[in-house]
Amino acid sequence: MTLSLFDQFMSPVLLGVPLMALALSLPWLLLPKPCSRWLNNRFLTLQNWFINSFTKQIFLPISLGGHKWAALLTSLMLFLISLNMLGLLPYTFTPTTQLSLNMAFAVPIWLATVIIGMRNQPTHALGHLLPEGTPTVLIPILIIIETISLFIRPLALGVRLTANLTAGHLLIQLIATGTFVLLSLFPSVALLTSTLLFLLTLLEVAVAMIQAYVFVLLLSLYLQENV
Repeated sequence: MTLSLFDQFMSPVLLGVPLMALALSLPWLLLPKPCSRWLNNRFLTLQNWFINSFTKQIFLPISLGGHKWAALLTSLMLFLISLNMLGLLPYTFTPTTQLSLNMAFAVPIWLATVIIGMRNQPTHALGHLLPEGTPTVLIPILIIIETISLFIRPLALGVRLTANLTAGHLLIQLIATGTFVLLSLFPSVALLTSTLLFLLTLLEVAVAMIQAYVFVLLLSLYLQENV
């Protein structure tokens, strides 16, 4: 039973060929193609409003030097939302439940923000490792602690996204299995658990969107510290 629960998080394989690349390319196929019409439909208008609102909210506290990251971080959030939402469909695979994939998103962008900070303002970047007014005795310990906390940031990003999506998928599968078993034994209890399953699915949709937003928000905060 334990193995069957976690089988859903294994990368799908067809004829010995991993289908991870297909799962990652599917969200880009859903994006609308540019057209020459003067007026957009309601879906495109809503999508543009969402992208503009998100970009303004994320980059409002960041200086003008960091606004060049807007296209990258906005595309990353839309990509993560698409992957998380598509993974909630039946018989689909959620690539963002793989820690290796999330780390591949987090580490390069975090490392780029650190390199930019060390290149443009090294004194300010290194100043984060030692708070002002620290007693002399605590200076070596605080430098070690702040250095560890700096390097653990991308790991925290990847683990947070992986753990939240994995826990939600496991809960949905457990409650769905319980509902199927109770359907023939206790129909009234099965009705109650199916209602719980519906509410949990709505919660998981919200979690899929919130976790993508938090992932990009934390990256923008790291960028704000170094720009």
